[in-house]
Amino acid sequence: MTHSFRNLSDQELIASYQRGEEAALNELIQRHKDRLYTAIYLLVRDVHVAEDIFQDTFIKIIDTLKADRYLEKGKFLPWAMRIAHNLCVDYFRKIRRNPLMRSTEEYDVFNLSKLSSTNAEEELMMRQSHHYVREMLDRLPAEQREVIILRHYAELSFKEIAALTNVSINTALGRMRYGLINLRKMMLEKQICL
Repeated sequence: MTHSFRNLSDQELIASYQRGEEAALNELIQRHKDRLYTAIYLLVRDVHVAEDIFQDTFIKIIDTLKADRYLEKGKFLPWAMRIAHNLCVDYFRKIRRNPLMRSTEEYDVFNLSKLSSTNAEEELMMRQSHHYVREMLDRLPAEQREVIILRHYAELSFKEIAALTNVSINTALGRMRYGLINLRKMMLEKQICL
């Protein structure tokens, strides 16, 4: 059955997938893959680890949907982000036990997303801006970096971020505020205009 899924909500896509329409899952993945992958990458900062966690995230999502255990009606992305975040936390626990596992290679996550610019100069400027942003994010304290990534890239609410990171909403807001203050200071130091 060929069917256009683009206009369906996440909840309708999930229902279609659970009825056996595999293409609905593909649309759901396409809709959220960039945001999820970017958030994972910015948390783990290793392209290979991010790819593994991204795949594991969707395996868990698929298993949950197939088993009809999905209960987060209307909140697919925050739910998927929670799964990804927990897998990132598991990864860091694992590398703390085995420090040799951590890869030191750095990749530019923003090269993975297609830049629609036709102008080579604009594309270069975009890449430089993304590089500076990533560099500045890396210099933030881990708690501030995590909140900014979850808010900006995963588009989670502060309530969802607070629940995900096991802190109060005020703490999440404070971390965001101080993270943004620190980013502004770094931007002024480097005289970066984004």
